[in-house]
This record gives sequence, structure tokens and C-alpha cells, in this order.
Amino acid sequence: MNNSLPVVLVHGFWHGSWCWNPVVERLAARGVPSVAVDLEGHGLRGPAPRARWARPFDAASFATEPSPVAAVTASSAAAVLAEQIRTVGGGQPVLVVAHSMGGVVATAVAELVPELVAGLVYVSAFAPVSGAPAGYYNTCPENAGEMVSRHLAADPMVVGAARIDFGDPERRDQVKETFYNDVDDRTADATIALLSTDGPAGIPLEPLTVTQERYGSVPHAYVVCGRDNVIPATLQYRFVKEIDTVSATPTEVTELDCSHSPFLSQPDALAEAIVAAGRRGVRAG
Repeated sequence: MNNSLPVVLVHGFWHGSWCWNPVVERLAARGVPSVAVDLEGHGLRGPAPRARWARPFDAASFATEPSPVAAVTASSAAAVLAEQIRTVGGGQPVLVVAHSMGGVVATAVAELVPELVAGLVYVSAFAPVSGAPAGYYNTCPENAGEMVSRHLAADPMVVGAARIDFGDPERRDQVKETFYNDVDDRTADATIALLSTDGPAGIPLEPLTVTQERYGSVPHAYVVCGRDNVIPATLQYRFVKEIDTVSATPTEVTELDCSHSPFLSQPDALAEAIVAAGRRGVRAG
């Protein structure tokens, strides 16, 4: 990969740009510039519901308060990400790496501004290219065994968000098993403390349309996480198969024996996969 080509790192639900720090360091060590961004409705762009901080904690209010990020959609988040990419790359193409629900937004961006996306690397990410919204895949047989839905503390259709109470100490072990089952305890605890409460429901609920001429012209790679309890590997491989129906070139697949969060548990291996994907698949700007 050309060392001058920037990499833009996109996180998933409940996370923020901070989760990519270990990978940013590893990419820098390999001479690869990278910038992690906050998606609309997340990180510095993600206000929390008031009920999250109320003391004493009121579970009923937490389950019913409308989300302050309920207006965020896949399209609005993609428009924000497109501007972030334009800023980072100075108007030139970048390599986009997207994790989990961030894959929905990155998919929309590759259709919206393919001229700014030199390549797209999914990391155990939703890639809804069939016309169905990402939320549809939650009901598919390939999603059997996922552990996320058990954590939801509110009806997403009521509050406008996938809401989880990450501050509940009794839930800590289950959260770790779901997202970070191969991450050391110290790092997992620090990460859980940083997680946002709400993932905007408008992102997985919006159907996306992609075309061979735009999205399909972007080279794709997919990092499959083999021990993932959020997006089972069987569903990840379904996404790969569906991407290949609209992509001009086959999706390059790398499998890591890891949880949903290789940016924490295997940052070196993930950095290597990103660099390799760039070398194999990045098109000229």
C-alpha cells in the first residue's frame, strides 16, 4: 500500500474513535497514516439520554426516554462520514476500514462517493448490499447464537435507539463475553466504561440501495472474526457472498481467531490485515 494513502477507521455501535487507538499505533509503526473518526450519534457526536446519569437510577425512565440520537439515519451518518473522508484525504481517495454497524455507514458512503473510497475493508461488519436493511439480518438463521439482543434495555422502536445499560455491574461479565471474550480484563473494563448508551436505530432500519457502477467499483476486503458473539461468522460469510454479487472483483477474506473486537485483542494482526488488503485491492485514485 502506498504509504501516502490515508486510512479512515470507522467504529461500530456504542463505541467511538478511541477504540481504534491500538491499531492507529500499529499502522503508524508500519508507515501507514490513519485517522479514526466518530460516527454521527457516537463519541463526541453522541449525547446520552438524561436517564443514564440520573441517581438513583430509574430503569423505567431509562427504558422509555426518547433517544437524543433518534434522528440519525444511515444516510445522514454517511453524509457526515463522507465529509470526514474528504477532509482527511484532502479530496483524494482513502482506504476505509469499518467495524460492525459502521459497515452500514461505510457501505452507504461507497455508493455515495465512490471516488473518495480507494478500498473498503469490513471488520466483522454489517454490509447490507441486497436491498434489505441491516436490521433484517438479525432475524436470519446465520445470526443464531448472537448475544447482543439480550442486553437491550429498551424497545428500539419506542426510544429510537438500541439502548444498553453498560453501567450495570451485574451485566459486566455478560458484556465482556459478548463483545470482548478474548480481551484482557483490564482493557475490557476500561472499554466498557467508555461505551455510549445509544446506537441510533435509524442506521440498521434504513434500507440501502447499492449499484455495481458505484459501490461495486470499489475493491472490498472482509476480516472475519471467528469467535464473534455479536455477528456470528456464518453471517459474516453471508455478507461476503452478497458483496460478491455486486462487486467487480472478489472480496478478499482474512479470518482471525478472535472476538468481535480484534482492534483490542489482536491489533497487530488486524493492522497487518488492513495493510495487506490495501496492497491487494486499492485502486488508483
